[in-house]
Amino acid sequence: MVFDIQEELKKLPAKPGVYLMHDAKDTIIYVGKAISLKNRVRQYFQSSRNKGLKIEQMVPQIARFEYIVTDSELEALVLECNLIKEYRPKYNTMLKDDKAYPFIQVTVGEAYPRILFARRMKKDKSRYFGPYTSALAVKETIELLRKLYLIRSCNRSLPKEIGNDRPCLYYHIKQCKAPCQGYISQEEYRKQVDKALDFLGGNMKGVLKDLEEKMLTASEELRFEEALEYRDLIENVKRIGERQKITRSDGEDKDVVAVEVDKKDAVAQVFFIRDGKLIGREHFYLRVADEDTRGVILQSFIKQFYSGTPFIPRELMLSDEIEEQEVLEEWLTKKRGQRVHIRIPKKGQQEKLVELAQRNAGIILNQDREKLKKEEGRTIGAMKEIENLLSLKGLMRIEAYDISNVSGFQSVGSMVVYEKGKPKRADYRKFRIKSVKGPNDYASMKEVLTRRFRRGVEQDSGFERLPDLIMMDGGRGQVNIALEVLEEMGLDIPVSGMVKDDKHRTRGLYFDNVEIPIDKDSEGFKLITRIQDEAHRFAIEYHRLLRSKGQVHSILDDIPGIGPTRRKELMRHFQGIDEIKAATVEDLSKLSSMNEKSAKAVYEFFHETSDGIS
Repeated sequence: MVFDIQEELKKLPAKPGVYLMHDAKDTIIYVGKAISLKNRVRQYFQSSRNKGLKIEQMVPQIARFEYIVTDSELEALVLECNLIKEYRPKYNTMLKDDKAYPFIQVTVGEAYPRILFARRMKKDKSRYFGPYTSALAVKETIELLRKLYLIRSCNRSLPKEIGNDRPCLYYHIKQCKAPCQGYISQEEYRKQVDKALDFLGGNMKGVLKDLEEKMLTASEELRFEEALEYRDLIENVKRIGERQKITRSDGEDKDVVAVEVDKKDAVAQVFFIRDGKLIGREHFYLRVADEDTRGVILQSFIKQFYSGTPFIPRELMLSDEIEEQEVLEEWLTKKRGQRVHIRIPKKGQQEKLVELAQRNAGIILNQDREKLKKEEGRTIGAMKEIENLLSLKGLMRIEAYDISNVSGFQSVGSMVVYEKGKPKRADYRKFRIKSVKGPNDYASMKEVLTRRFRRGVEQDSGFERLPDLIMMDGGRGQVNIALEVLEEMGLDIPVSGMVKDDKHRTRGLYFDNVEIPIDKDSEGFKLITRIQDEAHRFAIEYHRLLRSKGQVHSILDDIPGIGPTRRKELMRHFQGIDEIKAATVEDLSKLSSMNEKSAKAVYEFFHETSDGIS
């Protein structure tokens, strides 16, 4: 979909918020904040302003932008920081370096966990705290936690290496209880780790009180250097608690879900809060009936969205009351494996956050009404055009096929799928041509279609869903091949050919022995072109992959039980593939590396595929 920047600039609100610049690949290249989104974002596209080298380089790469409205500039600032950490945009040079935002990692997945300094938060079994603003404070806090709770700092693999070596210096200076020697049980060690986790979770009052008492005692006893050390540690502990927030400091994971409705159009807005920080949002378009209330729409959206998302947060905050709240809580709890709460806040900071999500949903709905219609036109509308052109009904799923080879060498076939006018890549399939020798596209296509629809008839997983329309990359010849295969299978599926002109450009459809011209400016024609290009791209991409990885090999590689040794002996003994095909099981069994089972495997492979089908 074309994003008209000048048109979208006119729709910007004069409100505080955060804007995100995307490039042509939809990568976020810049995140910024503004007191007035309308004024700030427009400045990037005004040629008269002196923007500086970085902005001059960035602006030509902007393909589209989006934004999130906030209640204040302060909220915008905090959200900007969170989004920069989340996406690490190319042109946010001052905030790009992760060294400014370190984490504390607690390796809770280990039997005897450690507390480590980390530059990035990985998807592992560890718990992470941060990011923090001071790397020095993080290092000193880690040192403090190790001293307070006697946490090990070594990288030994415990309990595997218990007793393998002598205890280190930290044991002798009483800063570690030597779990490497088994001097502390795993249960007791875990208790110490839990206290450190409690501290990192924000419960610092007890530690601060203890440090203050030690500092005063050391001062009274004239141990001034030690007192200064305690003072510095107290300051570091306080600094470590200065986390950036846009919500409460409970550090929990929440989703804020709000909907806005206008007649038959609706937008659901989801704010993702992770570890107490708003890190991003998504919006979803919905088609609704005139009589649907916001509560009904919200309830339906929750069912659809959380049935497919891999992560369920601990809490959902909704904009409206829903009828099935208890049932949905029970369902979400079962999916998460822990208790999930659904709440509709009525006051305070949480209510304001829900209002913010709803306001953003309303802005998106008002601005993108035209986009919504265009998107529907290029997908569902385009399918309707093809449906009417071919006098079909209920057209939902299209499958398109293409063949790729280099002078007939290692031919491959592709199958691409479009549903409701959009590519369904999970259903794409690739085929290696096994039985066709030389550049014979018709025979290759027959093999691909037979293999695909045989598996469909047999209800094999991934092939059971049959198309409403088959589109062939070509005219009468390719269509007739498809019709022949379908007749053999006893299937009745419409087949259309995508005909190209002398310049290899799509010009029309071949259907029912007639070439049907199409308006080249229509959405239906554009969809056909996209389908044809996608089938061609997918086939070529697969062929290139095989060649680039050196995977173009003898057909013998595809025979079960035939490894490198047997393959080499077959090629040495016989003059070529044709002689191997002509050999009997007895002939094959005479080879030193072959037994009766492998000989039968070779024989059956070629004789089962001799009709062009595997």
